Amino acid sequence: MNKSIAIIALALLATVSCNRAPKSPFIRKVSEYAIVKIEQPDLSDITDNGKEVLNLYRFIADEIDAIYWEQYYGCKDSLLNEITDPFQKLYAKINYGPWDRFTGKSFVDGYADRLPGAGFYPADMTREEFDAWDNPDKNSPYTLIRRAEDGSLQAVWYHDAFREHLDRIQSYLIAASGITIKPSVSKYLQAKAQALLTDNYYESALAWLDMDDSKMDLVIGPNETADDQLLGIKRSYEAFVLLKNMARTEELMKYVSRIEEFQQDLPGDSAFKTFQPGTGSNIFSCNALYYAGKANAGVKVIALNLPYDADVQRDRGTRTILLENIINAKYNHIINPTGQVLLEPDYIEHLSQNAFFWNIVFREVAHGLGVKETVNGKGSVEDALGRTALTFEEIKANAAGILLVCKLQNHYDIHDLFTKEDALTTFFASLVRSERFGDGSALGRANIIIYNYLQEAGAFQRKESGRYILDFARMEAALSDLTALVLKTQATGDKEFALDFEQRYSKLNDNYSTDLMNLGLEKIPADIRFK
Repeated sequence: MNKSIAIIALALLATVSCNRAPKSPFIRKVSEYAIVKIEQPDLSDITDNGKEVLNLYRFIADEIDAIYWEQYYGCKDSLLNEITDPFQKLYAKINYGPWDRFTGKSFVDGYADRLPGAGFYPADMTREEFDAWDNPDKNSPYTLIRRAEDGSLQAVWYHDAFREHLDRIQSYLIAASGITIKPSVSKYLQAKAQALLTDNYYESALAWLDMDDSKMDLVIGPNETADDQLLGIKRSYEAFVLLKNMARTEELMKYVSRIEEFQQDLPGDSAFKTFQPGTGSNIFSCNALYYAGKANAGVKVIALNLPYDADVQRDRGTRTILLENIINAKYNHIINPTGQVLLEPDYIEHLSQNAFFWNIVFREVAHGLGVKETVNGKGSVEDALGRTALTFEEIKANAAGILLVCKLQNHYDIHDLFTKEDALTTFFASLVRSERFGDGSALGRANIIIYNYLQEAGAFQRKESGRYILDFARMEAALSDLTALVLKTQATGDKEFALDFEQRYSKLNDNYSTDLMNLGLEKIPADIRFK
């Protein structure tokens, strides 16, 4: 055999060997997240100063990402360096740790399943030990609970635990505040720099709401409590770098003056709608340029309603941000394909991208409505309902949001071309798709609860073909009843009922596994990831 033939033979042998090598079981896992490329934004109307600020925002977001790895899991490099399968490593990056975001199960050898308290509490801490511990700082959203040398519990403030990263973030924020030509932006960035080093966010939240004249936005901080499934207290770091769609924002802002009207339009007893949303609320439509930290972990959010601080919401209101490019990506990759697979043909024609956008708009608006404090002296809704508070908040936002869209469409108050039936059908397709998140998160539990509640009310039927038919009248009525029930539970702080209701309605039924199989056969992704 001459040399060239030998080389060819070795190459063929290598090819055969590669073809015989077992495929990674994580190829399928990774494929559940459709790749979405965030397109290069048009910065033609952004000044050179603005572009420098935008670069600093990206540096800040990278530091937030590093904090979140430490906060949620621990040392990122130690985990990734021990994984040799490239698809498994990518899946760990998607999930920010060795635990599946949907199930909480470990997918890396040597790691137990995710603890309900993630990295916020000692692994061996019990609820009874926490309750018996006399330390007011334990209930702050901005403390980690750790073991002292003597084994007792101690509270460590976020600004101390992550000081190295936060010092760098502060320097970037101060630098950006000196570059920007917008006084409102400079004020916000300086206030945020101070807040991150003190864990006092009230003033920075007000400054952020006042910053309504900038084409760019930076959302950073410990915001959501979804990762804390033990007590529902501790907030996770995340960051969004955003570019405002000025024309769409102007269209949305006309709804701001109607916030109090929307509050009164909610179903149920007026005694449970006494909260007066702040008059400083606004609505922005933005294109997302960058996600980091909690925002980038697993399921990607498509809208924001911040701040979560009830005092700020009362005094000034909230900002709703629609992430328009991400909304469109999810509709095209997931929502519409899900409806095509799971709806009877007569209902497929009601799937609408416009309806999906407005459903999201008013889902986020609904987060700022309802009640924030109980009406019977039990304190805040978060304190009264504990771990179930976030689940009930997600139920409220989803159910009340679609009700508001239906009401507005009854009077042709939304001028995009879609009907109330389009809104309800698209909502249902999104609901069924979202059940794939499982019951491992508040968002997943909320969607399962809504699905089961609608099924009990006869709002839909699942045919033997695996496709659904909908009863729009019953769906709207059931959503109204559910919204009223949630508002009552929040207003009265009825934790016992909340726990019982969640346990009863958050069970996955047989439809779930069959729907999941049908969507899997058609290779419909569960969510997206960024290229």
